[in-house]
Amino acid sequence: MTSILEQPLDLPCGARLPNRLCKAAMTEQLAGPLNRADERHVKLYETWAGSGCGLLLTGNVLVDRMHLESPGNVAIVGDQPPEHIAALKAWSAAAKSQGAAVWMQISHAGRQTPIIVNKTPVSASDIQLALPGNQFGKPRPMTGQEIQETIAGFAYVAKVAKATGFDGVQVHGAHGYLISQFLSPRSNIRNDEYGGSLENRARFLLETVDAVRAAVGPDFGVGVKLNSADFQQGGFSFEDCIQVVEWLNEKSIDLLEISGGNYEQPALLGIEGMQAREEQAVRASTKAREAYFVDYAAMVRERAKMPVMATGGFRSKVAMEETVSSGMADMVGLGAPLCGDPLGPARLLSGESERLENHARKMRLGPGFFGPNSGIGMIKMVNALGQMAWNYLAIEAMAEGREPPKGKGLLSSFMKHQARQQKQAKALER
Repeated sequence: MTSILEQPLDLPCGARLPNRLCKAAMTEQLAGPLNRADERHVKLYETWAGSGCGLLLTGNVLVDRMHLESPGNVAIVGDQPPEHIAALKAWSAAAKSQGAAVWMQISHAGRQTPIIVNKTPVSASDIQLALPGNQFGKPRPMTGQEIQETIAGFAYVAKVAKATGFDGVQVHGAHGYLISQFLSPRSNIRNDEYGGSLENRARFLLETVDAVRAAVGPDFGVGVKLNSADFQQGGFSFEDCIQVVEWLNEKSIDLLEISGGNYEQPALLGIEGMQAREEQAVRASTKAREAYFVDYAAMVRERAKMPVMATGGFRSKVAMEETVSSGMADMVGLGAPLCGDPLGPARLLSGESERLENHARKMRLGPGFFGPNSGIGMIKMVNALGQMAWNYLAIEAMAEGREPPKGKGLLSSFMKHQARQQKQAKALER
């Protein structure tokens, strides 16, 4: 019997995605000192091309080399040399080699730029991340000219993505990155046309979407990743999300991905942040759901004019099928499980298995007090970052033709990733 997950999805731009599964964006952190794609991106996406997912989203591709999410990000700024254009073409071709579509995720890290990359990043306002460890510097507010230059940067990267064989782009407006910083009243206390009311705070996102669409034309995929909420007191709320969706309905959007959280409140990882989670006015489920944001996605889909994707926490085939068949979302995004088992979704679709596993999610610094729910903020953060670090190391292993390092522990993964980031930052050529 054919699964509903195998049904194609037609997008407003005229493109057809071969099924309802998407490899969600996960930062690759594989670029060299000039932040360019290379043969490791090709190898990695040759592997994920066989994942069974009909759409592959890249990790962050940055529009500003001074505002990277990681020193190992790919960035596209200004005229690109022929060798980088060739590398981008090879990357997209590898991703599409087994029939999937590939979209480039476009981002600007804003205040979530690590201090080893930039000690004084820009943001909507001068509100610093409330995290221990001195990992992020105090930002300064963007000028109006910088906002316009950044919007133009998103459009330029989208244009390069189209020219190098990608099938679409996703504007990253979630997870506390720059656009999300403008959306949140916690991090945006501006008093100009980009601050204050939600209409003003959403202006950066909406103008970026317009610029991207103008750059790529009507027949190219354009998506947006949007938080259902930040889950922080006084932050971007689900009520805000619904209103932003209404405004996005008037734009030319092909796929809206619903996620949530940020570095301070990492709901996207299913982990509690330093402060108490701010619950949202979402309709109560009739049963507990394994996916973190599916109930939010379901309510968004009732208002959205474009297809909606829910990402975060999906593990079982039955939950994915229920999400699509019941109309809660049109597409399911899968992330961390593809680090430990890059072909897992293909096995789900073939009937070989019924569930994906997230290897990193099981990892702990130690039992009880030393686990992810520790009352000590630093211990809690190391658990979260250690799980993420293992995923990064697994991605690196696959990009080099090795198996994911399932024997590696949480603390050693955390330390190795920290050392790699420091090395990459020192090697950056500006």
